[in-house]
Amino acid sequence: MIIIGEKINGFIPRTLQAIEAKDESYIREIAKSQTEFGADYLDVCAGTAPEIERDTLKWLIDIVQDTVDTPLCIDSSDVNVILEMMPLAKKPGVINSISGEVGKCEAILPVIQGTDWKVIALTCDPNGIPTDPQVKFNIAETLIANAQAHGLALDSIFIDPLVTTLATQQTSLLSFNEAVRLIKAKYPEVHITSGLSNISFGMPYRKAINTQFLALAMSAGMDSAIMDPTSADMRATLYATDALLGNDEYTMNYLTAFRQGLIGPAKKA
Repeated sequence: MIIIGEKINGFIPRTLQAIEAKDESYIREIAKSQTEFGADYLDVCAGTAPEIERDTLKWLIDIVQDTVDTPLCIDSSDVNVILEMMPLAKKPGVINSISGEVGKCEAILPVIQGTDWKVIALTCDPNGIPTDPQVKFNIAETLIANAQAHGLALDSIFIDPLVTTLATQQTSLLSFNEAVRLIKAKYPEVHITSGLSNISFGMPYRKAINTQFLALAMSAGMDSAIMDPTSADMRATLYATDALLGNDEYTMNYLTAFRQGLIGPAKKA
């Protein structure tokens, strides 16, 4: 399971507070803790007004790279911002993101061609975010073909089928999982990821929904997630699900995580 740590994101209220206060210590703390709890990449998203997004992202990238060696996932809806931030990265990471919207693939894919950068591709287009899994698959197929035409290997592509919120669409998980199955059936080497906490937006007791979504989406073939690796509930769900799906030989990863205190009941002082 490829974990993209989600916490350095200005759309998260506590992180936005740290950004606005220029609280370097908090950013360093969440960069370090996410890395310690197994993040393969750290998503870095300003979540601020467009006029200060560039300065904010540069500030975040400098702090994160001064704290940990974990590769970045550079996250912005503005492709020009992404292009300006890429040279600041000490090593190739992940671009978040391209989509079927006009101009995004054309701007990003030629730049990462022939490099070790990976890319997240969202299943949306000028018509918006579809709920029909077949439409999600069709958009994914076009994005994958475009990426391959620019020399990207299949395992450098992360498709995000864009789960919708359960509060507004009762079948959001079912649609997401069917899209995952369709994509994985044709492109088994392509990774499937998700900003999985999106499904619980507007709902109470969100962690119950988030953990169950993680388990059910993994059973459909999702092999990456933009998530909070510092959450004990999320970690336990991830290790247990991986073991139950037969991906953890002799359950060694689960047992090691338990022995190291990464999962299991909190230890009393």
